Amino acid sequence: IHYVLFPSKFNFCFRCYEHKQYRNGLKFCKQILSNPKFCEHGETLAMKGLTLNCLGKKEEAYELVRRGLRNDLKSHVCWHVYGLLQRSDKKYDEAIKCYRNALKWDRDNLQILRDLSLLQIQMRDLEGYRETRYQLLQLRPAQRASWIGYAIAYHLLEDYEMAAKIIEEFRKTQQVTSPDKVDYEYSELLLYQNQVLREAGLLREALEHLTTYEKQICDKLAVEETRGDLLLSLGRSEEAADVYRRLQERNPENWSYYHGLEKALKPGISTTEERLKIYEEAWLKYPKGLVPRRLPLNFLSGERFRECLDKYLRMNFSKGCPPVFTTLKPLYQDKDKVAIIEELVVGFETSLNSCRMFNPIDDGKEEPPTTLLWVQYFLAQHYDQVGQQTLALEYINAAIESTPTLIELFLVKAKIYKHAGNIREAARWMDEAQALDTADRFINSKCAKYLLKAGLLKEAEEMCSKFTREGASAVENLNEMQCMWFQTECALAFKSMKKYGDALKKCHEIERHFVEITDDQFDFHTYCMRKMTLRSYVDLLKLEDVLRMHPFYYKAASTAIQIYLNLHDNPLIDDSKELQADIGNLTDKELKKLRNKQRRAQKKAQLEEEKKNAEKEKLLKNQKKKKEDDDEEIGGPKEELIPEKLAKVENPLDEAVKFLIPLKNLVKNKIETHLLAFEIYFRKEKFLLMLQSVKRASAIDLDHPRLHQCLVCFFKRGENPSVVSSTLWLDVLRRAELQLTSKVIPGCFSLPAQICTEVLASLRDGSLGNATEVAESYRAECHKIYPYTLAFMPPGYEENTKIAVNGDISTETEELANDM
Repeated sequence: IHYVLFPSKFNFCFRCYEHKQYRNGLKFCKQILSNPKFCEHGETLAMKGLTLNCLGKKEEAYELVRRGLRNDLKSHVCWHVYGLLQRSDKKYDEAIKCYRNALKWDRDNLQILRDLSLLQIQMRDLEGYRETRYQLLQLRPAQRASWIGYAIAYHLLEDYEMAAKIIEEFRKTQQVTSPDKVDYEYSELLLYQNQVLREAGLLREALEHLTTYEKQICDKLAVEETRGDLLLSLGRSEEAADVYRRLQERNPENWSYYHGLEKALKPGISTTEERLKIYEEAWLKYPKGLVPRRLPLNFLSGERFRECLDKYLRMNFSKGCPPVFTTLKPLYQDKDKVAIIEELVVGFETSLNSCRMFNPIDDGKEEPPTTLLWVQYFLAQHYDQVGQQTLALEYINAAIESTPTLIELFLVKAKIYKHAGNIREAARWMDEAQALDTADRFINSKCAKYLLKAGLLKEAEEMCSKFTREGASAVENLNEMQCMWFQTECALAFKSMKKYGDALKKCHEIERHFVEITDDQFDFHTYCMRKMTLRSYVDLLKLEDVLRMHPFYYKAASTAIQIYLNLHDNPLIDDSKELQADIGNLTDKELKKLRNKQRRAQKKAQLEEEKKNAEKEKLLKNQKKKKEDDDEEIGGPKEELIPEKLAKVENPLDEAVKFLIPLKNLVKNKIETHLLAFEIYFRKEKFLLMLQSVKRASAIDLDHPRLHQCLVCFFKRGENPSVVSSTLWLDVLRRAELQLTSKVIPGCFSLPAQICTEVLASLRDGSLGNATEVAESYRAECHKIYPYTLAFMPPGYEENTKIAVNGDISTETEELANDM
C-alpha cells in the first residue's frame, strides 16, 4: 500500500541511501512514518535503521531494523536490509543467512543475489558462490559479469577445463575488433583464458591459443614470456632458446631470461665451461651488462671464479655502483668464495692507494679517486658481514674522511654499529646521515627506525613529522597510512621499556590494518570483473588467503603473544590499591609531602592534558570541516584502543590464542610459531596441544635450544610421561637435559653476540640462579670479544652518553673500543 500512497518518497529513501545522502533519506522516512496508519511500516523502519547505521547510530539502527522485520517477516527488503546491517558489523555468516531468507520471498532479485555472491567469495564459500553465479547467469545471460563470475567460480574450485569452456563460450559472443584497434579488455580476457588453459595442464592448447590470438593481445611482453615458458614445458628447447634470446635483447638485465636460456640449452650443456659460454656470448653482445657477469659467479669456483669476479668488480668500482655488495651477498654462504672476494678487494685497495690502479702489473689506466672510495665502501660492508666490526669501521672511517658528504657512507657506519649491538651509536650516525639531506624520505624513515630501536620514541616521532601530514599528529597520520614498519618498531620499543599497554595498542593497530586489507576485497569483487583485470583479481584472492603470512603481521603477533604471556605470569598491580596500602604506613609529615607531590604531578598532568585537548580540538575541527565538504559521515567510530585497558585484560592467554591461530595455520615452517604455541598451552595445561607443538617444532629443528627447554618443561609437568616415551623422545630429553645442566659459562663466548646478551640477561635476572658476581665477570669477558655491543659496556655507560638529534656525534664508543 505504501507504493500507492508514497511511491516517490519511499523510492527517494533508497535513492538517498545509494547516493550517501543519509540525512535527506531520514527526512523521507520520517514523512512516511509520521502517518498514523503507517507508523509501524516494516520496510520504512528497516530503511531508516540502515540509514542511521551509516551515521554511526548502531544501537538505534538495530532496534529499528529488527522492529521492521518483526512487522513484516515476508518482506525481502527487511531481510536484505538486516543482512546489510550484519555485513557492516563483519558478521558475514549471519548476513548470508539473511540474504538467503530474502531470496525465499524474492527468488530472482538481482541485487540480493549480487550481494550474496560478494559475501560468498569474501568468505570463500566457493560451492555457494558457483550456485549463485549460475543463477545470475540464467537471469542475465547477456551481461559480461555473469559469464566471467561463473567462470571464476569454476577456476577457484580448480575445475580448470570447465572454466576454460565457459570463457570460450563467452569469447565467441564478443565482437572481434580489427587487429589495428587496441581493445585492452578483450586482450585481458584472452590472457586470462590462456592462464586457465595452462593451469589445466593443456599446454599444447595454450600455445596454439597464444599463437592464434597474439595480434589481439596488447601485452606483448607477457606473450613472449608465456611462450618461452610453454615451449620449455613442451620440450621444444631450440624454439624456447630463440624466445629467451629475443627477451634478452629487450632487457639484458633480467635474471629470469638467462635462467630460461640455461634451461632451454641444458640438454647440450655437460660442463661448467659450456654453461659459461652462454654468458660469454652475452658479454660480447651487451658489453655494459652487469647481470651476465654476475650470474656465472653462482656456479663458478676456483680460478675461474676469481677471473670473472675480478672483471665484475672492476666494472662496478669504476662506475661507482653502491649496490655491488648487495648483489654479491648470496655468495657469502660459500667460505671459499668469501676468501677470494676478500683477497681480491683488499688487493685492489692496496694497489689503488699506492698507484691509483687496480693492478700495476696489468699496465691498466689510472682510476679516479672515487674508485678507491667505493672499494673502501665495499670492504666496510664485507667485514661487517663476516663479523669483524673493528676492521669495518676502519674502512668506513677512511671513506668518510675522504668524502664527508656522501650519505651512503654514514648509512653503512650506522649499520655496522647496529650489527655490533650498539643501537644508540647506530642511531647517532643515522641521524648524521639524514642531516645531510633532510628532504630524503628514505633516510628520514631509516633514522626514525633506528631511533625507535634505541628507545627514543619522542625523537623518532619528530623525525617522522618531517614527512607526515601537516597539522596532524605524526603517530596518528602514520596509523592512517598503515605504516606498519613504524608501528612494529614502536611495539618492540614499548615492550623493551615494559610499557605493555602501549605495545599492545600498536600490535592491535597492525591487526586492524590486516582486517581492513581483507575487507577491501569487497571493492575488487565487482571492479575487476567490470575492468576485466581477471589475472590480477585471481592473484589478489590467492594473496588474501595467505595475507597473515606477512612478516609485519608475524612480528606484531609474536610480540603480542610474548606480552600476553608476561602479563599472565606477572599481572599488573592496580596503582591505586598499592598506594592506599603504602599510605597507611606513612607519618603525618611524609603524608603531607606526598600530597604536595601528588598535587604538583596532577597540575602538570592537567597542563599536558589541556595541551593535548587543544591539539585534538584542532584536529577535530579540521576533520569536521572535511566532513562538511562531503556533507555526510560514513560509518561509525571504531572502538578506541586504550593502553591501560589492554594491559589489564582479564584473560591474557585467550587474547594470545587469537594472535596465535593465524600463525599456526599459515606460518607452520617457522619453529618460533610452535614454541610460542607451547608456551601458551603449557600455561593452559593442555597436554595434547603441548605435545603437538613440540612434535612440530622438533620436525623443523631438533637441536633448537628453546625446544630443549620446552621438552624438559613438558616432561616435568606431565603426570604420565610414558604416554610419549618413545626412543626418539627419550633421546631428545636426554640431550636437552645434558645441554641445560652442563652449561659452562666460558664456553658461551664462541656464540653470537645476541645469544651472549640473552645469557647475560638470564644471569642478571636470576634465571640461572644467584649469579650476580658471575654476571659482571661474564659481561667483562664478553666486552673484550664484542667491544661495541651496548649490553656489554661498563656500568654507567648509557647514562653518560646521549643522542643529540641533529647535533654533534659522540665518538666515545670507538675510543672505548680502541682502548680495549
